[in-house]
Amino acid sequence: MFDFDQWIDRRPTRALKWLKYEGTDILPMWVADTEFKAPPAVIKALAERVEHGIFGYSRPSSQLTELIIKRMADRYNWQIEADWLVYMPGVVPALNLVCDTFTEPTSNIITAKPIYYPFLQAPGFHGRKAAYVDMVEKDGRWLLDLEQLEQQAQNSDLFLLCNPHNPGGTIYTQAELLAINEIAERHNVIVCSDEIHCDLLLDEGKPHIPYAAVNADAASRSVILMAPSKTFNIAGLCCSFAIIPNPELRNRFTRAARGIMADVNLLGFVAAEAAYQDGDDWLAAQLVYLRQNRDLLVERLNQVPGVKVLSPEATYLAWIDISALELDDPVGFFEQAGVGVSSGGQFGGSNFIRLNFGCPRAMLEQALDRMITAIAQR
Repeated sequence: MFDFDQWIDRRPTRALKWLKYEGTDILPMWVADTEFKAPPAVIKALAERVEHGIFGYSRPSSQLTELIIKRMADRYNWQIEADWLVYMPGVVPALNLVCDTFTEPTSNIITAKPIYYPFLQAPGFHGRKAAYVDMVEKDGRWLLDLEQLEQQAQNSDLFLLCNPHNPGGTIYTQAELLAINEIAERHNVIVCSDEIHCDLLLDEGKPHIPYAAVNADAASRSVILMAPSKTFNIAGLCCSFAIIPNPELRNRFTRAARGIMADVNLLGFVAAEAAYQDGDDWLAAQLVYLRQNRDLLVERLNQVPGVKVLSPEATYLAWIDISALELDDPVGFFEQAGVGVSSGGQFGGSNFIRLNFGCPRAMLEQALDRMITAIAQR
């Protein structure tokens, strides 16, 4: 029904992912969008809206809000209310607004390391100090060092959580989230949880649990950030939302956004509504395909001497340990081999690379062939 094997030429579309290597034979496996067409329902809804021909200011429909409320209940067993929702043009702007709104210039902001690089940048953008907590390997998963979190929380006002974790692919369990909440409650730390990858669950039977759904205290101290963008490959349409159960925090957040944060564009609203209304069959098929890509990548790369990758539980991103290869310039090395990856140093892990496997299998196989050959010949 859905053809994820189709290799679509994105080069004429000014796609950021492909522009980086314009005019070369380098396969772009870096920035986190996929090579898959959006769900047919999304494409149809956008075409109908474009045909209308007028693109003035727009507001979200009540139907979109109702779809999000239903989605939280059906997929995550989380009961939310309409007024908890704050629509935003992106998770990264929202993350930065949280840093500016809920901390003072003297505040420390906690974040993990490694983590999606805007988490590392945001504290400094607002004149705050960053306090780091290591992600450590435990039983084949990347987890927060809770002793470090306890220590850092004593002198911090805000913790930036990424669940599922980017780039490690961890789906935090109920027990793990409760342990984080106990620390946050003990030290009165607000938690901002980026859950943009919450639909991209590759390990069947491992549910996503929103941080705010853990208990009443977690709900009272949290800002949850979500979007349909990664799930349905519509990131360029810039529609996301914050879910903030605590009215005091929500009012502070919305006041701080006035005159600064742009509105969501109308096509973003159209795409989000169509995706949440009619996109879940496509999503289910995409997850089957991504699981197969994940398994292929993990199997092949873990056979290569000097390379190690833990199987990501979620996302379409692989966090690959290449420390044993002792490469002076890992990104340059793989670019020479014809594969464009993200530098691990960008995320706080200089001995790693991040690779996006959200692509047709032929593209992934070609990238793996190039990488493995280059390593063998070095």
